[in-house]
Amino acid sequence: MTAKPPPLKVVLCWHMHQPHYYDATGGSYRQPWTYLHGIKDYVDMAAHLEAEPRARAVVNFAPVLLDQLADYAAQVADALADGTTIRDPLLQALAAPAPPAEPNERRRLVQACLRAHEGRVIERFPAYHGLVELARWFDARPDNLRYLDNSRYLADLVTWYHLAWVGESVRRADQRVRALEARGSDFTLHDRRELLAVIGEVLAGLIPRYRALAEQGRIELSFTPYAHPILPLLLDPAAAREAQPGVALPANPDYPGGEARARWHIDQGLAAFEHHFGLRPVGCWPAEGGVSAPALALLDAAGLKWTASGEAVLRNSLGLGSAIGADPRKPWLHRAYRLEGQALRTFFRDDGLSDLIGFSYADWHADDAVGNLIHHLENIAAYCAGRPGSVVSIILDGENAWEHYPENGRHFLASLYRRLADHPGLELTTFAACCGDDSPTEPLPKMVAGSWVYGTFSTWIGDADKNRAWEMLIDAKRAYDTALAAGRLADDQVDAASRQLALCEGSDWFWWFGDYNPAAAVSDFEQLYRTQLGQLYLLLGVEPPEYLAHTFARGHGAPERGGAMRRGG
Repeated sequence: MTAKPPPLKVVLCWHMHQPHYYDATGGSYRQPWTYLHGIKDYVDMAAHLEAEPRARAVVNFAPVLLDQLADYAAQVADALADGTTIRDPLLQALAAPAPPAEPNERRRLVQACLRAHEGRVIERFPAYHGLVELARWFDARPDNLRYLDNSRYLADLVTWYHLAWVGESVRRADQRVRALEARGSDFTLHDRRELLAVIGEVLAGLIPRYRALAEQGRIELSFTPYAHPILPLLLDPAAAREAQPGVALPANPDYPGGEARARWHIDQGLAAFEHHFGLRPVGCWPAEGGVSAPALALLDAAGLKWTASGEAVLRNSLGLGSAIGADPRKPWLHRAYRLEGQALRTFFRDDGLSDLIGFSYADWHADDAVGNLIHHLENIAAYCAGRPGSVVSIILDGENAWEHYPENGRHFLASLYRRLADHPGLELTTFAACCGDDSPTEPLPKMVAGSWVYGTFSTWIGDADKNRAWEMLIDAKRAYDTALAAGRLADDQVDAASRQLALCEGSDWFWWFGDYNPAAAVSDFEQLYRTQLGQLYLLLGVEPPEYLAHTFARGHGAPERGGAMRRGG
């Protein structure tokens, strides 16, 4: 009798990250997405993993996100204890006894409370939907905006906005949330403080819950270098030409001292991760899956066991054409690879399966979607039978996909974990578990630099606006180097400037620049990017350049999923 092949290893890797939204100059968070995703997506993902003991997954956190989550939790605790003002205008509006007094502030508050998925969130709650429709009526008739000073309306709107963003695991388990939803209107200050208490408890519980799952061996926690920089571009912006030989680069594209900055992000990322979780990760999802041979050498030198990138990066590195990539069998993809002389293993994202979860399955019935995914995995298992070390890497954004699913992906994720855990031919596992001494690897003859998006860095460099942003960053880095060389900064000032430079080096700013993105998103990130650069100059004791006072990027596009996610291929 022929021996039954071992089950196919499947790794689900959820990447959690938000850029640093705090504006030190203004003393507040400019965008609320960190805490909103905290009370919705991060809490729900933890709950799904807790609910299925046999589930296994990798959950990757950017340290700059962990720092912000901890800060929000502390702020809410202080606000509830002694009325300390929360440094986020939207969350403070929930906590404040009275709405903003200034008409433009009230209008900004109303507009902020409209930013939710129309079909899955706004229309789901009739009371919230009615408030949104009223806000849109006012917005279309600016002469009537004076009526927005109605405190009952504003209190109900800001309360419903936060109720709508609460994750399904909290919505169904917390009696306070259920009571507020049942009440529906005329929310009092006490009601809003109760909801704020729920938000504070959720935020304060996130890091301990993920840490407990890791300590129980049910998940692997991994990290991204501190502020989510694209390491290969810090090391050498010209790395973009390895996958795109003709791409336009910024003027004078050398990023001075890039290797030291890349090492800073790795070292500080590891330190921050250990501070929050009490353990040192063995794996790293580099920002945007951005890899190059020099970047892998740094990760290997840091003692990490694994990293990961996109399917197209592997295709480029193996010299395979796009026609080969269309082969559903992809015998070259579902393997771990190693560059010569390195212990570091590199895994590569299955773009087809990952993008089905990110972009297609939201509109399917959950059972059909999971059944379809399992069907694909069963086909891969058949192709990989007799090939020890086969592993399918499903890697995607852990926060932005779920608002497009009914009930924040509750049915899909519950079914996904349960049915994969039940399947005799599939084994949910982690990348660390695939890195044992006896785990086979394939030799990688070379690494062509690229990212998980198209296998290139075109999402972050090459466009005129993106290149201008790089030129501004390079100017700021030279000012930083000059200030440090002059020795006029004390040690604590150097530390503050180095951290501020790191925030400017994050990938998210460059992601959004480009006129193919939505105007509102481009405006938000463009303004905050200039603000972060300006703060760096102030910390250096240098007058910011005049160009930081002027808009340099605008958008007018309407990309899929609003541009917050991309397909790998």
